[in-house]
This record gives sequence, C-alpha cells and structure tokens, in this order.
Amino acid sequence: MRIILAAAAVLTLAVLPVAAPWLQFVLTLAIAKGFAALGVAVLLRAGLISIGHAMFFAASAYGVAFLAGCGVSDLGLLLVLSVLVAALTGVIAGAFLVRYRAIFFAMLNLAVSMVFYALCAKLYGVTGGTDGMPVPIPAVFGVVFAEPMFKSMLFYLSLALMVLVGLAVQRYLDSPLGHALSAVHTNEIRLEYLGIPVWAVLLIAYVISAALAGLGGAISALAIGRVVPDFAFWTASGHLVLIAVLGGIGGVPGAFIGALFLELLHSAAVTVTDAWNLIVGMALIIVIMFMPQGIYGLFARKEASSP
Repeated sequence: MRIILAAAAVLTLAVLPVAAPWLQFVLTLAIAKGFAALGVAVLLRAGLISIGHAMFFAASAYGVAFLAGCGVSDLGLLLVLSVLVAALTGVIAGAFLVRYRAIFFAMLNLAVSMVFYALCAKLYGVTGGTDGMPVPIPAVFGVVFAEPMFKSMLFYLSLALMVLVGLAVQRYLDSPLGHALSAVHTNEIRLEYLGIPVWAVLLIAYVISAALAGLGGAISALAIGRVVPDFAFWTASGHLVLIAVLGGIGGVPGAFIGALFLELLHSAAVTVTDAWNLIVGMALIIVIMFMPQGIYGLFARKEASSP
C-alpha cells in the first residue's frame, strides 16, 4: 500500500507542471529544500537539532557557482562535485561539533553557520558579497539547452533523485548505523558500553546530512540562477528545521511532504494577500498542534489502522 501511494504521489508531481507550468519552479525548490530538511531529520533521529544546516546548503550552492566559473560546465559533474564540497565541509565541522549535545550542539552549529554567512557577505572579491554570484546554465551530456528546457530537465532530474536518494537514505536508517542513531538519543552510555563508537556514528550521520543539504543547495542554485549569502542565514536554517518537524521525522517522505506543503502554501498565500505570513503561520500552528507526528505521521497512522 505504501509503495502504491508513493508511486501515485511521484506521478502526480511529474504531471502537475504540465497542467500548471508555473508550478515547475516551485516544486523544484520544494524538492531541493526537502533534501536539506531530510539531512536535518537524519540528525533529529539522534536527538540533535542543527540550527546551522543552511551552511552546507550554501556551501554547495557557492560550489556550483565557483565550479561553473572555473569552466566546469557539465550538469552531472557540477552536482557531484558540489555535494562533495558540502560533505567535506561536514567532515571538518562535524569532527568538532558532534562531541556536543542538546543546546550546545544547536548553538555551535548556529555560530559556525553565521561565521560562514558573514564570510560570504563580506568577501566581495570572492563571493560577490550581497550581490551574489551568477550560475550559468550548464551542459547536459555536452548539449546546452535553452533555459525553459533546462529548467524542465532539472525538475525531472530532481524528482528522480528524490526517489533514488530517498530509498538510499531509508536503507541507511534501517541499517545498524541508522538504528544506532536512535540508540544515541535514548541511551548513549549503554551504546558506548557495547563498544560502539558514538563519535563515529554521529560523524557519519553528520556528513550524510551535510551532503543531503548540499544536494538541495546545488539544485536551488541551478534553479534560481544566482547564489546569495542569504542561503546561509540563520532563518534559512530555521526554515529547514521547521520543514523537517512539519513533515514528520518518522520516515524519509516526511521531509519532502513538509517542503511541498510549505512551498505550495506560501505560493498560494502570496497570491491572496500581502499578509501571507499570517496565513502560513496559522496553518503551521494548526498542523503542529493537531499533528504532533507531522503530516507524514498522519498518513502513517491511517495506514497502520487500516486492515
């Protein structure tokens, strides 16, 4: 039943831009943020809240801009290298940060990300400062397409990656390493007594979460066509945490459900009133109050209760 629902959801997303072309850009950004929120959700499995994950989102986006400026023009190569940039940043930051827990972990992530944001905003000669950096349209298998065609290809590539990466992350969460994350949250000391290195378990999870955020950042950079320091601002990190909690951390689909819900709600609210923040805020309060397990938790409960 779950597979049928997932296939129907993916097929619906694939068809939506045909019926409403303006949705293509919105859905692409939603999927990109879903990847980053999934990275946050991975750490939430261990009880760790990262209020600085936008740093990896931005690091990968700037990686795309720098690599494109240096002559790397292939779409696949840009995605792979930019995700590696985010993962490497995750290794460097995570080696230090995963030693901390609770509020200390959250605030240190925030502090490091704000240092990164300040560097992006102030180094005008390198990053373009607040003006940002342009991202040219890359080649796909050696062919440079017109912008509308490229944006369509990027959307369907993002959709395919959502399925493939989602399955890979679910496999990771179902593995002993993934179960160890939950054990860290419930009883870290007992895990150490069993001889399992908690630091290594958390560092692997941190690097995976950074790579996921990096994939989202790379897709966003290519979809928008420009990278700005606001990609790394603390509000962007808070937005990713909100998406992860809103969608529900009980499964991989939760991050994408939360991102799609929030982006579509935002797009609809903007067309109705200038006070769109009020509509979005009220909807979020309703979801959080009446769906403590997130939107995905609601579907999971219905599936579990069905005969």
